[in-house]
Amino acid sequence: MRKIIALLIMLFPAALFAQTLEGAWKMTHQNGKPMHDVEYIKIMQDGYFAFGAKEAATNKFVSAGGGEFMVKDNLYQETLDFFTIKPEAIGETTSFKLDMVDGKMVISGQVQGQTLVEIWEKVGESTDDLTANWVFTGRKRDGEISRSSPGARRTVKILSGGRFQWIAFNSETKEFMGTGGGTYTAEDGKYNEQITFFSRDDSRVGASLGFDFEVIDGEWHHSGLSSTGNPIYEIWTRYKDAYTPTK
Repeated sequence: MRKIIALLIMLFPAALFAQTLEGAWKMTHQNGKPMHDVEYIKIMQDGYFAFGAKEAATNKFVSAGGGEFMVKDNLYQETLDFFTIKPEAIGETTSFKLDMVDGKMVISGQVQGQTLVEIWEKVGESTDDLTANWVFTGRKRDGEISRSSPGARRTVKILSGGRFQWIAFNSETKEFMGTGGGTYTAEDGKYNEQITFFSRDDSRVGASLGFDFEVIDGEWHHSGLSSTGNPIYEIWTRYKDAYTPTK
């Protein structure tokens, strides 16, 4: 019994620390320089993270990356599932030191032999029925539901702190198909997105999309009209429930 209690005491701070990271973050400084020209938004939820970056003045897409993260005390590790800047780094795990200073997240470490220090400020921590990391697993057409099993090729959508980001990629071939994100609301069965970045078409930034949603048996049923005006009915499963990725 004493061993169990001691183990719980050791695990509790790590779990609590991980929970404080959940939400949406904006990078304010990198290696001591303020981030004015490029906007980085990072979403962290359910042990997964994703970031998207764009030029602040033009909305031109810059980069994206993400994957699983782990935190224990001041040790923070990221394992990349997708990374547009350096695809060859996909699958690698990088360790950092993590500190919380005045509510800001400070990540520091050695990357490719160079010191990297990033400061992130939390911009959202609200939760709702859709706060989770999701993976696409099915769709309905002509009243029939078809299912797909996510593997190396998958589409992920992470929602937390009032922000969302979807990413289509193949972690095995390291191919990146696209990403987009922004702010959202999910209330009374209505899901609304405001696009703030889109890798395929910068002109879509600022557009708003509205859908119906329902959580059925733990899965997100998402229906309405796509950005091209075509009807859609998608089914998303919580990432942790869909499968355990093979590293």
